[in-house]
Amino acid sequence: MAAQRILEMDFSTELGKTQCMRVYEARTDLTGAEVNTAMANVVSKNIFSGNGGQITGVIGARIVSTDTTDLTLS
Repeated sequence: MAAQRILEMDFSTELGKTQCMRVYEARTDLTGAEVNTAMANVVSKNIFSGNGGQITGVIGARIVSTDTTDLTLS
């Protein structure tokens, strides 16, 4: 069985859409303050854009944990 931790960060864009960024294998000791600082840097540096336009604000963040189990097929 393989476990995975994914940090998902949601941002607002200039076109009123939500842009999600994912960081795989997030640290287990990651804090909300660290994520908030990183997200504020993404917004202030203005280096990412997508179909929704430039990132303009922070909406929220979460850690998603998944467990994957391979099945034996017979």
